[in-house]
Amino acid sequence: MREADDQHFAQATPTPNPSPQGGGESHRGRCDVVTNSLTGGRTWRPERLSGVREFMLAFSAAVTLVAGSPCAEPITPDAALRAAFVRAPAEWAGRIDGDATMQACSASGNSPAAAAAKVIAAREKASIKYPPDGRLLGDWKKGERIAQSGYGLRFTDYPATNPNGGNCYACHQMTRTEVSYGTIGPSLLDYGRARKFSAADTKAAYEKIYNSHAAFPCSLMPRFGANGVLSIEQIQDLTALLMSPESPVNQ
Repeated sequence: MREADDQHFAQATPTPNPSPQGGGESHRGRCDVVTNSLTGGRTWRPERLSGVREFMLAFSAAVTLVAGSPCAEPITPDAALRAAFVRAPAEWAGRIDGDATMQACSASGNSPAAAAAKVIAAREKASIKYPPDGRLLGDWKKGERIAQSGYGLRFTDYPATNPNGGNCYACHQMTRTEVSYGTIGPSLLDYGRARKFSAADTKAAYEKIYNSHAAFPCSLMPRFGANGVLSIEQIQDLTALLMSPESPVNQ
């Protein structure tokens, strides 16, 4: 690690809480700084954190606390997130806090009760925008390029020099020729053919890409259209990749 980066850390002694009996230390000390066991015992101070690198260091520190150590006070993911982004621009506040859907999903561990799931689905369904001409299928060849691309929203992608990608292969198998794919999501091989390329399923595919929470509340899949990650045209192209008979997904 470079010397300049080391300046984000401070060698510090935790300040313990007074014992409830008065005098000495309590069995669980209070820490104004959090020790990161992965960095040789160095510590970070929340007020010194800014940017993605510092967030990763802060988050690593938060999740590697050792029970029974002087710095083992409970820390929530929300607290770690806020500590890591104390210098974040004001416009980030909405993303850090999360909207109503993200708050509901977090509170339920992504398993909302039926009534809450119904509310989420209705709210997210209302966010979906359709192509002005009503045509849901674009160019599957462009869709394949979008599916392969992971460009966008990374700290190295500012200012943007390319359109955002969908990075679909990170979670799904889609074609038989691509052997590098993730398994967080289901395989999409033969997606359109299995559904007989129906108009209803084409619309459902478009909606699922635009806002997955409208179909599966608290889905792990990003809300590509609702959050402005992908354009309507890009979503049309991805829908074509899934639903066009000529697409390699359906070969």
